[in-house]
Amino acid sequence: MTPEELSEAISSALAASLEEGQLTLAEGQDLPQVRVERPKNRDHGDWATNIALQLSKKVGLNPRQVAQVLADRISQISGVASVDIAGPGFLNITLDAAAAGELAQTIVQAGEGYGSNQSLAGQTINLEFVSANPTGPIHLGGTRWAAVGDSLARIFQSQGAKVVREYYFNDHGNQIDRFARSLLARAKGEDAPEDGYGGQYISDIAERVLQVRPDALEAEDPQEVFRSVGVDFMFQEIKQSLHDFHVDFDVYFHENSLFEEGKVDELLEKLKESDNLYFKDGAWWLKSTDYGDDKDRVVIKSDGNAAYIAGDIAYFQDKTKRPVNPADLAIYMLGADHHGYVARLKAAAAALGDDPAKVEVMIGQLVNLVKDGKPVRMSKRAGTVVTMEDLVDIVGVDAARYSLARYSVDSSIDIDLDLLTRQTNENPVFYVQYAHARTCNVARKAEAAGVDSSSVDTSLLNSEADNALLAALGLFPGVVKEAADFREPHRVARYLESLAGAYHRWYGVSRVVPQGEEEVSDLHRTRLLLNNATRQVLANGLGLLGVSAPEKM
Repeated sequence: MTPEELSEAISSALAASLEEGQLTLAEGQDLPQVRVERPKNRDHGDWATNIALQLSKKVGLNPRQVAQVLADRISQISGVASVDIAGPGFLNITLDAAAAGELAQTIVQAGEGYGSNQSLAGQTINLEFVSANPTGPIHLGGTRWAAVGDSLARIFQSQGAKVVREYYFNDHGNQIDRFARSLLARAKGEDAPEDGYGGQYISDIAERVLQVRPDALEAEDPQEVFRSVGVDFMFQEIKQSLHDFHVDFDVYFHENSLFEEGKVDELLEKLKESDNLYFKDGAWWLKSTDYGDDKDRVVIKSDGNAAYIAGDIAYFQDKTKRPVNPADLAIYMLGADHHGYVARLKAAAAALGDDPAKVEVMIGQLVNLVKDGKPVRMSKRAGTVVTMEDLVDIVGVDAARYSLARYSVDSSIDIDLDLLTRQTNENPVFYVQYAHARTCNVARKAEAAGVDSSSVDTSLLNSEADNALLAALGLFPGVVKEAADFREPHRVARYLESLAGAYHRWYGVSRVVPQGEEEVSDLHRTRLLLNNATRQVLANGLGLLGVSAPEKM
């Protein structure tokens, strides 16, 4: 029995209590949702619920009275061994071994679908992440967003959402001009401009531009040649780096298109009629303070030109009004220096007549690399920052993705390169992947010994290790849902580490393969079932993080 199935059974028991008049809802009151949780102390049962406390005021009875009514009915549910009332009215529920063990069968039958649901079905989520300026390789902040953003997209999809992964290609503005000037200077054999970009990659791209445009330095506008060709080369490198990191996007949106196609100018004329804009000192201002900004922002400058935020507004409009996969929710994943954008983007939505709740902004904190106990500061290629390629070259894609996704984006993190290159249990990604490889090894040995799952008896899964492993497996769907609800993929990573620990302990005391002259029994077959259920959940969880589930290590 899964936690969801138990919750549904308790809901049915509650409904029956209301229908038969044992409990009566006060006028205007709604039923709370029934949830079960794993007790911290296993002596308190397999699952616990506080539904009686939630119902107390709604039905005009003290919590223990409500708990007694529900306990009498819950104890009659098939698979429930006992129900105890604790404290002010908590219900502690113990399942019989067979019902608890059936979870393993459920997981194996569900396969890759275990942990998924349709709670977000019908919703299109536009998830914009990385969006690094095409003026250099992806640095560690962008790499973190690549790992977290792609994991979050996978998690949303597992909950039924349509997800559009989007990369906002910043090819408009001063940074592109500085990039072009840097390329041109390097092609001439000169130092980069004082405000330009350095690093070996600038020389590499400048050389590539000259290979395809030998006449670039003699062109009417050499800087424009290096801008158009060089930016394209840089962006192709960025896309390839992301692809190698197992991150691909559905949409690459070019900022410059908003201006070239006149979308910004057209929008600005419409915005002048919005109550969210006002005219002052010769400029048009957005009332962003209404949404928590520290000051209102200029949208149309006094010289009649669009301010930077005008492009943001036009971009949001495009996301929500485009003919293919318009966004019901637009999530922006931005760097630590973008806190001010939260209020501005919500104000932009309001200016367009949309609900500001259609905008969510996630702010990611900094990433530092540590080796030999000291910070790693410089990249051989980029010269100024450590890049995605640097990290992957040292630890590999799996370790890089996992280590970046296993922390809340609200916190700055130090990535210990020495730890991530060790094949020991101290290395979290190795610990989890090794658990999966071990389940595969057990299955291979079981097959060689003639053990299969054709005949099982889930009541035999009654040891302390069995119960602990089953408990961990049962938590997976709830963890994935919470990861989606709270936009926190790190919950999946931390869960997998806990599950791996439960499995390693179970492995140490539970034989799946007969020893010596021992005959194959239902206990061996049923343990194989539990082993295979664990393998499936580990694979599903690693898949949500974009990390491989190796069969051998």
